[in-house]
Amino acid sequence: MNAGNPKSSAPAKLFTPVRIGELELSNRIVMAPMTRSRALPRNIPNPLAAVYYSQRATAGLIVSEGTQVSEQGVGYPFTPGMITDEQVAGWKVITDAVHAKNGLIFAQLWHVGRVSIPELQPNGGLPVGPSAIAPEGQAYTANGAVDYGIPRALETSEIAGIVTDFQNAARRAKAAGFDGIELHGANGYLIDQFLRDGANHRTDQYGGSIENRVRFLLELVAAVTKVYRPGRVGVRLSLTSNVSGLKDSDPIALATYIAKKLSSLGIAYIHNNEFPQPASADIPLLAPVYRKHFNGALILCSGYTAETAEAAVVSKHADAVAFATLYISNPDLPHRLATGAPLVLPDRATYYGGTEVGYTDYPVFQQ
Repeated sequence: MNAGNPKSSAPAKLFTPVRIGELELSNRIVMAPMTRSRALPRNIPNPLAAVYYSQRATAGLIVSEGTQVSEQGVGYPFTPGMITDEQVAGWKVITDAVHAKNGLIFAQLWHVGRVSIPELQPNGGLPVGPSAIAPEGQAYTANGAVDYGIPRALETSEIAGIVTDFQNAARRAKAAGFDGIELHGANGYLIDQFLRDGANHRTDQYGGSIENRVRFLLELVAAVTKVYRPGRVGVRLSLTSNVSGLKDSDPIALATYIAKKLSSLGIAYIHNNEFPQPASADIPLLAPVYRKHFNGALILCSGYTAETAEAAVVSKHADAVAFATLYISNPDLPHRLATGAPLVLPDRATYYGGTEVGYTDYPVFQQ
């Protein structure tokens, strides 16, 4: 199904090169990370994924689907890891395929925290979080949907081990040939849970004040920048999203503090997952906060069209714009946006799991 044409005048600024950290991107269109649940067997990315990513290598930058840093970090079936040698070998096939088409690809490193269930955890244990507060929503299993339960609050002594897991995953990502890494601090997962006071009720050095709640993220950045230079590290954030019931009492103050700290560390970019909607009293827009207080590149994501993405970069509201679902069904998305070719709508029934159907069988545009 076609989604229609962009305006007849093709966006121009979207197709200019941009410097993000150490890397020169050929255009300002980013492929956003998207879970596709096709890592079989044993959460190993397979050769079909190499076809999928290489088909989309004309993006200025690809950010991989979330890849868990430990068995404890798993929250969904058939999602890839960065834990074993077999997984690294699977990812190496993918990065080689993307590089063969002159593409750039970052690995998104991921720990889901409380958004998991015992059957996906080592030895059937409880998922972990900053505090013993259950997320809203349900997990989907082979036996149907089940409610999330109350996670186990991490002991202070355990947090250093998770930081090490991220650092080790960064080392494996480097061995797998990734051009850089993105820390998944968005969408209600573990880093996000520490950041926001709706999920973080800790009374130790990782809870309470904004400074304490951001400590975990900053420790992760310090750890992974011992593997990749800061100019090859990004952080994804979504501090106004209420996914899994996550909230914060003062997202503007939180975003301001994070932006200043990440700027001082010299990382490549902040990837802000925020709809380009008018601000409201309940949901403020945070992109201007990052733009004001962060000296690196700003990538915006969620709900953008060719026209709104072009406007964002022309106005310097963003340096680049990430597209998600449109990349599922339009492997040649930059070409389509540049030429005004019809955009194909993706089939939601094939988003997760399955074979090449709805994954690698979407065609490029033929005049």
